[in-house]
Amino acid sequence: MRWRIFSIAAGLVLFIGLLAFGDNYVLRLATTVAMYATLAVAWNIVGGFSGYPSFATAAFFGLGAYAGGLASSAGVPVVAAWIGAGLFTAIFATALGFAILHLRGHYFAIGSLVVADVLREVTNSWTSLTGGGMGLNVPLLGGSSSSQAQLFLVAMSVVAVAAVLVSIWIDRARLGVALRCIEQNEDAAQVIGVDTRRAKVTGFALSSLFIGIAGAIYASWVSYIDPSDVYDVSLSVKPIIMALLGGVGTIAGPVIGAFVFLGLEELIWRNSLEFHAGFLGLLVVALVLFLPSGLGALRGRGVWSSLVGIVRRAPR
Repeated sequence: MRWRIFSIAAGLVLFIGLLAFGDNYVLRLATTVAMYATLAVAWNIVGGFSGYPSFATAAFFGLGAYAGGLASSAGVPVVAAWIGAGLFTAIFATALGFAILHLRGHYFAIGSLVVADVLREVTNSWTSLTGGGMGLNVPLLGGSSSSQAQLFLVAMSVVAVAAVLVSIWIDRARLGVALRCIEQNEDAAQVIGVDTRRAKVTGFALSSLFIGIAGAIYASWVSYIDPSDVYDVSLSVKPIIMALLGGVGTIAGPVIGAFVFLGLEELIWRNSLEFHAGFLGLLVVALVLFLPSGLGALRGRGVWSSLVGIVRRAPR
C-alpha cells in the first residue's frame, strides 16, 4: 500500500513538473507515452484478459481520429468531439464484435487485422467527406504552442488514467472474471454458465472506446491526418509489444511497457529507421521466447540470475 501511495505521489509530482517546467519536446514525449499507455491498456482488456489476439487497434484509432476530426471541422466543441468519437468507435466495435468474435486464435487475428485495411480504403474513396488520400485538416486550437502542448498532455493523460481505472474495475468485476475464464478455457466457461459472447463484445467495446478517444485527441494534436498515418498497421503491433514488455494480462504491465517502448523508440529506432520493422519483429520473438511474462518476471530476483533462468527455460 505504501509503495502504491508513493508511486501515485511521485507520478503527480512528475506530471505537475512537466506542465510547469517542461519544454515542448518533453511535453511531446510525455503526451506520446500517455497515448501509448492508453493504447496498450485498452488492448490488454481484450488481448490480455480474454486472450483474444486483437489487431484492430489501428482500425479503432483511425476511426476515432476521423470521427473527431470531422466533428471538430463541423463546429462541435473539441472535448465533445473527442468523447463523441470514442462513443462512435465503441458502437462500431460492438457491431464488429458480434461479427468476428465467434472466431478464435489466428482466425480472429486475421479478421481483426483486415478491418483497418477496409476502413482505409473507405476513407480513401469517400473523398467528399474525408478528403481521401489528400488527408483531412483538423481545426487548430487557440493559444500559444506551449499552452496547446500542455492541453494535449493533460487530455491524453486523463484518457490514460481513465483506461487504467476502467481496467482495474473490469479486473475486479464479474466481467473480468468472465474474461479470465474465457482466456483459460472458453468452452468450459460456457459450460458453467458464462455468457462468453456478451463478455467478449463488452470488453471489445470498452477497449475501442479509449482507443477512439485517443485517436480523436491525436487528430487535434497533429492538426492533419491521412489514412496511411492513422490506419498504420504499426498502431496494432506496438500496443501488443508494450503489453508483452510489461506483462500481458496485468494492470500496470502495459503502462510500464509504454515507458520502456518509448525509450527504445527514441534511443534506438530513431537512429536506425531502415531496420525499424525488422527490430520490431525481433523484439516480439525475443519477448515471446525469453520473457513471456514481461519485465515483471525479473521483479524480486537478481537480474542476472533471472536472465540465466530465462535462457535455460527457453525452448530449443
